[in-house]
Formats: sequence, C-alpha cells, structure tokens
Amino acid sequence: MVIPVSPPSGFRFLPGHFDREAQAALIAAVMDATQSAPFWRPTMPRTGQPLSVMMTNFGPLGWVTDKAKGYRYEPAHPQTGAPWPAMPQALLDLWAAVSDFPAPPEACLVNWYGPDSKMGLHVDWDEEATDAAVVSISLGDKARFRIGGPERKGRTSSLVLSSGDVVVLGGEARRCYHGVDRIYPGTSTLLPEAHFPGGGRINLTMRRGTIPG
Repeated sequence: MVIPVSPPSGFRFLPGHFDREAQAALIAAVMDATQSAPFWRPTMPRTGQPLSVMMTNFGPLGWVTDKAKGYRYEPAHPQTGAPWPAMPQALLDLWAAVSDFPAPPEACLVNWYGPDSKMGLHVDWDEEATDAAVVSISLGDKARFRIGGPERKGRTSSLVLSSGDVVVLGGEARRCYHGVDRIYPGTSTLLPEAHFPGGGRINLTMRRGTIPG
C-alpha cells in the first residue's frame, strides 16, 4: 500500500480500520437499508448520462443527481419518496473519532461499484459545511483511488484501497480533486452474490450538508 507522494494537508489514510466482522456488519446494514431505499442509477446534470455506479444513502439527507435538477441533497429517495434509513452507529462513531467536526454527519452516500465502474476526478462541493471533512469507507473489492490538488489538471497520485480501509479528506484535502480509476474484481468475498450480483465494491462516504445552527 503506497500513500500518495506529498499528500495534501488534511488527507488521512487509515488502512484496515474495520476488521472483517465490522465490515460484514456494515454490508448487512446496507442490505437492510436497500429494502426501503433501493439502489438506483443516477444521471448527470444537463446531459442525462447515467453514472457507472449505483447509489443509495443513509441519514437525514441523501446526495442525488439527475438531468433536471443536478447535484443536490434531498430528504427522501428520488424513486420511492421514502426517508433515507438511519445511519449505522458504527459510522457515527467513526465520524466522531476522525472528522474533528462539532456536529454529526447528515448524509452517507452509498456507492456500489461494479467491475467496470469508475468515478472521474471531482471535488465534493455541494455542501454548505465545506469545512467539514469527507469520511470514506471502502468495502469489498479493491479499488485504485486517485487524488490531486485544487486544480483538475494538476499532478495526481494514487493508492489501492482495500476492504476496511478509511480515507479522510479534511483541511486542504477537502478541496482537492479525487476519484476512482478502476476496480479489481474478485479481490474480496465480502459482498454476498445473492444481493450484489457480480460482487464489486461498496463505498460509504459521510458528509455534513448544512452548517450547524
């Protein structure tokens, strides 16, 4: 495992933070959540192009995107209209331990990456509370994570994330471009085939949407 060369201030990599039992408990929570908040495939603003990942959310707010209204946070599932499921306590505990922020997260985006899924370089900047860290948990197949600087065309470096790893983007890193280059299929047996056909990777990303009152 190689940490990016000269990572931006506020970047933290916590390899193996969750053991196998804790990982399995988080996947079970995702499976329970999808009973009321099923995975769906969002679309890009303006073009309507489908994303390569499937999504759902935990928490009082959920990140969504579509052609008509673009990137935003909503309190309910865009297809069912039901509120998002509550965030598992293990995620709240992680946030309290690593975010260095005085209020709890409001959204946990759940991305399901299939074998061919990717995530282009982007900055998470749809939140009012842009001083709150983004806390990300990898579950399932390994993935190559890429991070750069505040300019899209700047220098980047990468590292391979394994199941149970945690990445924190706070401080300067909060404004840095990052993405997922590729998934390494078959590198984990964590995701049950019956619920996740073809396996893949689950990424849980906690964020604070609004400024604490």
